[in-house]
Amino acid sequence: MEGGTKKVFTVQVEDGKPGKDGRPAVGPVFRSALSKDGFPQLEPDMKTSWDVFRVAAGKYPDNRMLGWRPVKDGVIGPYLWKSYKEVYEEVLQVGSALQQLGVQPGSRIGIYGSNCPQWIAAMQACNGYSLICVPLYDTLGAGAVDFIIDHAEIDVIFIQDKKIKEILSPNCKSAKRVKALVAFTSATSEQITSADQIGMKLYSWDDFLNMGKDNPAKPCSPKPNDTCTIMYTSGTSGQPKGVMLSHESHAMYVKGVDLFMDQFDDKMTTDDVFLSFLPLAHILDRMIEEYFFHKGASVGYYHGDLNALRDDLMELKPTLLVGVPRVYEKIYEGILKALSELRPLRRIIFNALYNRKLANMKAGYTYKTASPFADMLAFRKVKARLGGRLRLLISGGAPLSNEIEEFLRVTSCAYFIQGYGLTETLGPSTICYPDDMSLLGTVGVAATYTELRLEEVPEMGYDPLGTPSCGEICVRGNFFTGYYKNPELTNEAVVDGWFHTGDIGEMTSDGILKVIDRKKNIFKLSQGEYVAVEYLEKVYGFPPIVEDIWVYGDSFRSMLVAVVNPHEENTIKWAESNGYKGSFDEICKSEGFKEYILKELTSVAAKNKVHTLFN
Repeated sequence: MEGGTKKVFTVQVEDGKPGKDGRPAVGPVFRSALSKDGFPQLEPDMKTSWDVFRVAAGKYPDNRMLGWRPVKDGVIGPYLWKSYKEVYEEVLQVGSALQQLGVQPGSRIGIYGSNCPQWIAAMQACNGYSLICVPLYDTLGAGAVDFIIDHAEIDVIFIQDKKIKEILSPNCKSAKRVKALVAFTSATSEQITSADQIGMKLYSWDDFLNMGKDNPAKPCSPKPNDTCTIMYTSGTSGQPKGVMLSHESHAMYVKGVDLFMDQFDDKMTTDDVFLSFLPLAHILDRMIEEYFFHKGASVGYYHGDLNALRDDLMELKPTLLVGVPRVYEKIYEGILKALSELRPLRRIIFNALYNRKLANMKAGYTYKTASPFADMLAFRKVKARLGGRLRLLISGGAPLSNEIEEFLRVTSCAYFIQGYGLTETLGPSTICYPDDMSLLGTVGVAATYTELRLEEVPEMGYDPLGTPSCGEICVRGNFFTGYYKNPELTNEAVVDGWFHTGDIGEMTSDGILKVIDRKKNIFKLSQGEYVAVEYLEKVYGFPPIVEDIWVYGDSFRSMLVAVVNPHEENTIKWAESNGYKGSFDEICKSEGFKEYILKELTSVAAKNKVHTLFN
């Protein structure tokens, strides 16, 4: 990835246009410099998600593909691995068993549970036999799983053992339409009986594989335009909305990442290892895994406890980590805590080395050449806390604070970049370039297969033809084909080929994007002031003393209300330093602590130039 100091990231392919006849003004259209002559063509044998895996299995049969940590008698063991050849054979068995059940091409198959090798085997079986994979994700809200099963008309569900009881519960009214459940490992005799009583067959994983082994059926390869997956995401009406993604769009994502990574000297290889802990039911983790499969590299799954994620990092020693901002905030807080426990002289040395390396990086040096001495003396310990082999860290899902991004760029001894995208865009529609500090605090530029522009939002005062250029972020490319069974919502979101994200961006004249606000989920206070609470929650949630914060407003009131959940460990530490005694609850009730919380919120508001709307 050396050479990330390249400054020409984008090409402008269309000029901006003023509003006319009731249509809003739009800004210039930008495209990645990698696509200056048009979007690159896909290779003949790499046009579907199934192609990505099938080709890799033939090219890298003996490489480690999927790893997991078994738990025996409450003890978590070392990683065990399945090769590409072993996974491919298992996929054929799963697909053959589905054929034996009479499942037809185009049928919807649910997958419900935490990331694991069985999840991927079920997903790839859907790909290989022209079935539509539908991840089930219960955190979308109460009744979401029940709604998705019914709405998508799911025939078979692959399911984590501990989730079986939820499908068999009387509350899951749609379960009666499901033909079969396939447990990731096994099921109890009581569960098998309960399933029989509602006309559903319940299989253990091994029994299902044996059924496929005894009744082999050749794959039924999908066409590029076939729907690969329906991925449900939160909807504005309260019910999840099903985002339909084609096989070709998956292949284009993989090709796009390949072209992006090929620009840099430090390339991803078959020796790379990805630690997967973001849910496979979300697009970001799934697409990163598909890229790793394409490279013949390895994916290891975390053992299920985010609080013990560091143990998996130390055991797996990954080279790539992908997380949402909260993950990196926790890493940052952990490092700051370790620094606070150092002797004063060592803290002074650390800060001096930090400032020296940062200055060199801002002057154009790469992270590797900015200060090898500082890396050896101080920052190698930060790298060691992350497993010791990380070469690339990626943040997505929401904007990350400039302070944390800068800190990790300097101290992680790895490339650190942000990206921006949605389920509808198959994850990153913009991406930063490594080692370019001019992109700090932004989400980068248009990805390989993306066109980008801003659209006027007059009610919020955002003008893409103004200075700076601001407006709703709109993207165009081969993304989702629509919302399942909801053409009205599809037509509302996609206008003239442009997908309207609902996010507000600020863009430089050369196409560098920063996410600054949210068009949806805004409301007016009584004085007419528009408020985007999601942005405020992000800003006010930054202080280490804040574990979580909820901001609420009423259009009949002039002020907001914030409910703060303090960080227990940091609260106890504050109390000890300030002479307060008592339990966590007692400290939270003290007037001194309340004053401290307000002071911290006021300080972070001033730092981010946010007017404090509550007191």
